[in-house]
Amino acid sequence: MRVGVLTGGGDCPGLNAVIRAIVRKGIDAHGDTIIGFRDGWRGPLEGDHEQLTVESTRGILPRGGTILGTSRTNPFKRDDGPERIRENLELLRLDGLIAIGGEDTLGAAHRLNSDHGVNVLGVPKTIDNDISATDVTFGFDTALHVATEAIDRLHTTAESHHRVMVVEVMGRHAGWIALYSGLAGGGDVILIPEQPFDIDEVCRLIRRRHSRGRFFSIVVVAEGAIPKEGTMEVADGEVDEFGHVRLGGIGQRLEQEIERRLGFETRAVVLGHIQRGGTPTAYDRVLATRFGVAASDAAHEGRWGTMPALRGTRIELVELADAVAELRTVTPEEFAVAEAFLG
Repeated sequence: MRVGVLTGGGDCPGLNAVIRAIVRKGIDAHGDTIIGFRDGWRGPLEGDHEQLTVESTRGILPRGGTILGTSRTNPFKRDDGPERIRENLELLRLDGLIAIGGEDTLGAAHRLNSDHGVNVLGVPKTIDNDISATDVTFGFDTALHVATEAIDRLHTTAESHHRVMVVEVMGRHAGWIALYSGLAGGGDVILIPEQPFDIDEVCRLIRRRHSRGRFFSIVVVAEGAIPKEGTMEVADGEVDEFGHVRLGGIGQRLEQEIERRLGFETRAVVLGHIQRGGTPTAYDRVLATRFGVAASDAAHEGRWGTMPALRGTRIELVELADAVAELRTVTPEEFAVAEAFLG
C-alpha cells in the first residue's frame, strides 16, 4: 500500500513518535510506502510532500514538535478543498491518509471520509486531553508534568514574597491540565472552562488563607476559563480558520482584579507554549507509539473512518464520528475531588 500521513493543529509532544511508528510498522511489517505531507492540511491541498523512510525517521522518538510541520489550515475554507485533496492523493497513488490531530483536524478527516469519499483515518492528539472516545491523548502527560513543575517552583517565590501567583495553563474548552496540575502542585484556587468562576469566591478563598496565616496563594487557571456573567470584564480575541478565539490574557486580568480587590501583591505567569514544546515523557512516547502502530494496522486492513483510542489499558479502534461528536470535559464529580483542597 501507499499511505499518506500529516500532523495538524498545534504541535504536541509525541507527534514524532507516532510518525516513526507508522513508518516503521508500515514499511517493515506491511511493505508500505509512506508519504508525509507538510504543514497539516496545507500539504495534501497543495501536494507538498516527501517520502518517509526508516532512515529519515531515525532518532526522532524523543524529539518534540513534528518533523512534518503543522498548521491550522482548514481544508473546508476552500470551495474546492476536498476535491483538491482527492486529486492530489490520486496523483500520488495513495490508498489513504492518516491524519494526526485534535478536534479540528479529526473533524476535517471525518467530513472528508464520510461526505467526500476520501480514505482517511485519525490519530488523537491534543495536550488538552479533550478528545472524546479515548481515555487519554498523548501530549497531555508531558504538559501536565511541565505545568506541575512550574507550580512547584512558583510556590517557593510566592511564599518568600507573600504573593498571590496566578498560573495560566492551556485548556480552551477542557480544564484537565488546570485540574490535574492544580491537584498535583497544591494549587489553592483552580479555575476551569467547564465552571464559570465568581471573582468574589476567588477572593474569599485567598482571604481565608491569609486569615489562617498563609500569606501566599497559588491560583491555577485554564486559558479558557471565564467569569460568571456580569462579574468581571474579559477582552474578546481574534479567531482562527476553524472559528476558535485566540485565547490568552485571563491570567493578567485575574492578577489585576485580585490585587485591586484584596490589596495583596499579585503576579501572573503564563506558561503558554512551554507546555507543548520539548521532549515528551516516557508515557507519551509509549502511548504515541501504540497509536501509530494501531493506525498503520488499521490502514492496512482498510479500516478508514476510524481512530485508535485508549480504553483502559487497551488500544481499540473507534469511529471517527464518535471521536468528534463531543469534547471530553471535566465533570462536576471529577472537579469535586479538588474542592476539598481549595483555599
